[in-house]
Amino acid sequence: LSLKDADGKVSVTFGILFSDDRCANIFEALVGTLRAAKRKKVVTYEGELLLQGVHDNVPIQLLKDSV
Repeated sequence: LSLKDADGKVSVTFGILFSDDRCANIFEALVGTLRAAKRKKVVTYEGELLLQGVHDNVPIQLLKDSV
């Protein structure tokens, strides 16, 4: 489940992304993948490291849809 904000940007919370079976099968190391995507300015989220449970409500915003 993702949502578009007023600017048309797509975002999803870490908890939803982490618990999605399709995502888990595609990205074995989700946290590392997100950190790399953040460094390349593909996504943005608050903080550096996201942990299941603690950061389930942190929104991850897609900045660009192709690299």
